[in-house]
Amino acid sequence: MRQPEPVPSPIGAYARKIDGRERIAGRAQFVADLTVPRMAHAKFVRSPHPHARIVAIHLDAALALPGVFGACIGEELPKRYGVIPVAQDETALALGKVRYIGEPVVCIAAVDEETAHRACAAVRVDYEVLPPVLTIEDALDASKPVIHDYARKPSNVLRRVHQAYGNVDAGFAAAEVVIEEEYVYPGSTHAALESHAALAQVEPDGKLTLWSSTQNPHYVHRDVARVLGLREQDVRLIKPAVGAGYGGKCDPFCTDICSAYLARKLGRPVRIVLEREEVFYAHRGRHPTRLWLKMGFSAAGDITAIDFKAWADGGAYASYGVVTSYYLGVFMTLPYRVENYRFESHRLYTNKPPCGPKRGHGAIQPRFALEAHLDKAAARLGLDPAELRRRNCIEPNTETCNGLRVTSVGIRECIDAVVKASGYETRRGTLGPGRGLGLAASAYMCGALHPVYQNEMPHSAVQVKIDRSGEVVVSAGTADIGQGSNHMLAGLVAAELGLHPEDIRVIEGDTSLTPVDLGSYSSRVTFMAGNAALAGVRPLRAKIVEAVAAKLGCAPEEVRFGLAGHPERGDGPRVGTETSDVSWVDAVWLAEERFGPLIHAGGYTPPKIGSRFRRQSVGPSPAYSFTAQVAEVAVDEETGEVRVEKVWVAHDCGRVLNLAIVEGQIEGCVYMGVGEAVSEEQAYDKGLIRAPSLLEYKVPTIHECPEIVVFPVESHDPEGPLGAKEAGEGPQLSTVPAIANAIHDATGLWLNDPPFTPEKVLRALDRRRRSGGR
Repeated sequence: MRQPEPVPSPIGAYARKIDGRERIAGRAQFVADLTVPRMAHAKFVRSPHPHARIVAIHLDAALALPGVFGACIGEELPKRYGVIPVAQDETALALGKVRYIGEPVVCIAAVDEETAHRACAAVRVDYEVLPPVLTIEDALDASKPVIHDYARKPSNVLRRVHQAYGNVDAGFAAAEVVIEEEYVYPGSTHAALESHAALAQVEPDGKLTLWSSTQNPHYVHRDVARVLGLREQDVRLIKPAVGAGYGGKCDPFCTDICSAYLARKLGRPVRIVLEREEVFYAHRGRHPTRLWLKMGFSAAGDITAIDFKAWADGGAYASYGVVTSYYLGVFMTLPYRVENYRFESHRLYTNKPPCGPKRGHGAIQPRFALEAHLDKAAARLGLDPAELRRRNCIEPNTETCNGLRVTSVGIRECIDAVVKASGYETRRGTLGPGRGLGLAASAYMCGALHPVYQNEMPHSAVQVKIDRSGEVVVSAGTADIGQGSNHMLAGLVAAELGLHPEDIRVIEGDTSLTPVDLGSYSSRVTFMAGNAALAGVRPLRAKIVEAVAAKLGCAPEEVRFGLAGHPERGDGPRVGTETSDVSWVDAVWLAEERFGPLIHAGGYTPPKIGSRFRRQSVGPSPAYSFTAQVAEVAVDEETGEVRVEKVWVAHDCGRVLNLAIVEGQIEGCVYMGVGEAVSEEQAYDKGLIRAPSLLEYKVPTIHECPEIVVFPVESHDPEGPLGAKEAGEGPQLSTVPAIANAIHDATGLWLNDPPFTPEKVLRALDRRRRSGGR
């Protein structure tokens, strides 16, 4: 008898995403593509001042224009909100005073965008200008005005964190070499393809439907309901296709709240789509950060102590700033063994657009400083930088000095892969003037251990339904923002049932149709939603096994899924044994006859870890990913231009679920890191953004993007879904320091302040010449 061949497993395959066709064909529906009858278009009047008291708002001329339906101001939406419960400092529109140039003051709805623009231009706002707080030094100066004066203890320091582990002073006393330096890391923005957008509509029953380009449907849903004074069950939030987020669409935005409020006030749907300049004002990008780092090393290269301080310029509102203040320090030791560690961080308010989470949130800035320090230490000690890192690597199944539980670790394999592929050990220092290689390593999290608001419920839930037609529907509150989480869910469920991912229908990001997931941030979705999906599908698989075994008269352990259909019948996947089987649809019928409807929801809650130290609710993760990179650069000492020619990157992602997606995410991280290394900076002049457009803000084009060689490293995490970990943020952390270390190899210059622009390189070369260097 013919032995049926199994359907190839989708796990680890190089396969296109299940939703790839609609995006390539331009059929994906984004918020800006959605229209409903009687829809109004809304625009904002924005502040021209970084800090000013609002004396009066004059709307009469604007409201008198033909085609204008209405407006709202801050007094109509006075309830403060914020994604972090301990820092609820934002209102949808400026209330009482403005705190940055570009802050929305009035929202006006009209028949079309042109009319809304004309109405905004007709609004007159009287301001009393106040002294601005524009720098880290200003924010630390107690004599400067307090930006938020309603707090219990008014201050421009949102959060100060201080933690110490081991005996730091003894560690420095035992060191052979101590290196102490300051670094400055710039602010940058996300440059997502799609701008922020929202469309709100009141349904006939009075309930509200909101379409939002968000990556956190659950948190936006909660805040919109709370600010508008509605029950959460009376608000439905739908996340359509999203043109990337990178952290920039994590917060609730004025677009969400104002569109919803005006839809209820005017009795008609209201859509708001930000223009590109407005996205720069909305911001929530990388925090400009000043860093001080002191490290001690033994003669053999062991890290004996780390002392670290950071001051982050957070802009006018908190956003995720409380979390940032911890992330600046808690991941600092990984991926290395460190017993003596101390850090202090400050997240500060200034009169600039609010910063927030950007890819590698909070961990990028300190990683740059630490990895540059390691190369400097290797030079002082006469050690190979790769060997110094290998010597200090953390081992699997250990705990860091600050209580981070580490399970799987592939950092040595990552270092070995990029060192070998690049020829780092033989080529470094030999490429000639202006050419060099640099190495850096890093670690990142697979989701936060705790949600942003206190509860003991699952962090992710996934419902799996198998219809008697054989259709499999996966419902999840996840937010696919282009990273491939829909395909991840389909692939895991398909692998359990012996189907193809294309056979799985995924419904996601709709608060009325899907169970709760906490959103796409902190690289949590694969680990948490993936585990929830397995918890949802495996009980259904067990029911099908039992039903088919009873039908075929075999033991349940003999039943296999995904047997190929018989060519002569032209049927699809089958379920059974090597000698007898039934079609997939018949297997589903048998199970439903025996057990009733095949529907099951699975959830994932992280394990209880990280309770050794106070305030460890921010930082610990169920698992950590690891990365190593080697960058090759060419530096033109006549022009100062730095060109990144090639990057080798190895990333420990636990287990590869889809090779195409993993490679794409790693390449995207490196690309974003190259931009932050050589050209990107959100700079200001007296609080005004210097380059609020993609023509002026220097994102690398295809001509500046280097060749990227990717090495996925599989460490098979024992708690990850089928062993998988994250791959969407961690690979960026080591890109900038690898490039900085390569610039040193090429020129002998240590540059402590990216981006490494021609002006900075030329100034450094000039300083060296004037000091007598080559």
